[in-house]
Amino acid sequence: MTDTTQKQQTGNAAPGASSPKGGGAPASRGKTTIADGVVEKIAGMAARDVPGVHAMGSGFARTFGAVRDRVPGGGRSVTRGVKAEVGEVQTALDLEIVVDYGVSIGDVTRSVREDVISAVERMTSLEVVEVNIVVSDVKLPDEEEDESESRLQ
Repeated sequence: MTDTTQKQQTGNAAPGASSPKGGGAPASRGKTTIADGVVEKIAGMAARDVPGVHAMGSGFARTFGAVRDRVPGGGRSVTRGVKAEVGEVQTALDLEIVVDYGVSIGDVTRSVREDVISAVERMTSLEVVEVNIVVSDVKLPDEEEDESESRLQ
């Protein structure tokens, strides 16, 4: 993400023609910055919607998140398992997922990558240069959820 090329709009006004107040089209006045957390939320929502994705994040992150989810006001973290690096015109993402047993990991990661890229590019107009995915676990059918989730009230 070292590309720092900026798009500049140039007017095609004839010499001597008066320009609008403020020095150009309203859309070209100012700069929009998108925070890493915004891209992480978009990517997290898109990844969770893919069939075969059981959970996001490592075992520790999920356990810690389960405790936080139970605390009033803690809320569910949509960004768990997602890390974004956002530049001016590009972004790169790292995702950590848990897949359901029996699904094709290649098919699931391909779908996650496609859906995440589509959602992020559509909503932010940033170019997604890469989506790295780590499959950290497989959810077996007879496995219970984390004990910390089932014990807390």
